[in-house]
Amino acid sequence: MKRKVYIYKAYERFWHWTQAFLVFFLAFTGFEIHGTFEFFGFEHAVVYHNAAAVSFMILIVFTIFWHFSTGEWKQYVPTTKNIKAQVQYYLFGMFKNAPHPVHKTELSKLNPLQRIVYFLLKVVFIPLMVISGVLYMFYRYPHNGDIAGINMEGLSTVAALHTLGAFIMIAFVIVHLYLITTGTTVFTNLKAMLTGYEELEDEPKQTKQ
Repeated sequence: MKRKVYIYKAYERFWHWTQAFLVFFLAFTGFEIHGTFEFFGFEHAVVYHNAAAVSFMILIVFTIFWHFSTGEWKQYVPTTKNIKAQVQYYLFGMFKNAPHPVHKTELSKLNPLQRIVYFLLKVVFIPLMVISGVLYMFYRYPHNGDIAGINMEGLSTVAALHTLGAFIMIAFVIVHLYLITTGTTVFTNLKAMLTGYEELEDEPKQTKQ
């Protein structure tokens, strides 16, 4: 039997959609800066990209506070429990309408693979994007009417790391967009992140011997 559960809190949904918009906008302006296409114009694209980057960093600060003040950080602690079953489900099971190997609850929203992927995003790839972006942004900057700079060699390496991180983020978004369509219906997971409510299966009761 299923029951409707308020699983995604208001700030969690705000963070999710704001982050999604900023990631798309940063990717769009970033590729224009790289010369892939022209839309805003190079100078405007740089300004918009930097503004979105600062907004993204502010969002990260507030979200870190929210995660630790609410205990939601525990959702992202990696685990190997049921990971083999989860891999098999994504490779074969979901195409055969097999039951999901991991039971989602309010206290455990993510399956083992999601925990690993989101953990890597939060502690490796997003910090890589932020640090490389800040270094690139302030490699040269105005100071007291002159141009100062960070004492750093190898700007091309920083740019390459930032671009690599961008491609990783885009790959994640593509996979994420596909996986949200694999719920009970195509829009089940999307609706849950809009309303906060999701229909979850009741945990099976243990029968006494």
